Amino acid sequence: MAAVRGGVGPLIRERRASARRSQLDLALDVGVSARHLSFVELGKARPSPELLILIANRLGVSAREQNDWLIAAGHAPRHAETPLDAASMASVRRSLQAFLDAHEPFPAVAIDRCWTVQLWNDASAWLGNGISAEARGVPTNIFRISLHPDGFARRTRNFDQWSAYLLRQLDLIVRRTRSAEAEALAAEIEEWPGIAPRETWSRWAPRADDPVMPWVLEHSGVELSMFTVMATLGTPVDVTLTEMTVELFLAADPMTQAIFAAR
Repeated sequence: MAAVRGGVGPLIRERRASARRSQLDLALDVGVSARHLSFVELGKARPSPELLILIANRLGVSAREQNDWLIAAGHAPRHAETPLDAASMASVRRSLQAFLDAHEPFPAVAIDRCWTVQLWNDASAWLGNGISAEARGVPTNIFRISLHPDGFARRTRNFDQWSAYLLRQLDLIVRRTRSAEAEALAAEIEEWPGIAPRETWSRWAPRADDPVMPWVLEHSGVELSMFTVMATLGTPVDVTLTEMTVELFLAADPMTQAIFAAR
């Protein structure tokens, strides 16, 4: 909120600097003079909503943050944020659920920007059988259920590798979204046993000799090996849908394929 009270100029300048773009380069890209852009960043000129949206799009700013920019500049937000369970979202929700169900017998979930599960299929519910509400979160959060010592952490056979990947994703979410929810979750997780120091979270890199890194999980006395595909909606307008991701779990070996098929 401090940045919002300070106006939109510092928000633009910070995003431009992180994108490593000069004032002149960005100004030419959006069709204004470098002088005018400088005045906007210094708070000496109030940008129109159209210019703000154009700058934001050129810098890859999310719909949620675009709303923050508009409010900071004294304009009304442009992007609605509708709960997924609202009546106006019914058709989208049904289609997403049908998509997840069609992925049976393999797990599939729809998650928000902090990887909290919004929709799921039966296979994902089966995967989480026996895990307490404390470990999974209410509603279930992927980072929490995967990294909590009483969650999937005690069942994950390659926890060092898998946790490093997840912690890298959580670190990116904290940095990109500046979400208080994500920061609070990260602060809690870093205190759990088996979690690497937070300063190392951003350093994870996949091994070049592996096509994908599997998640190797013990479940019901058998070992499952899976990798995931993550997809976003192609034409979202509402903030809720711009931040929605569908994660599909796939078998990484023939034995896992057979186990899921037998369900």
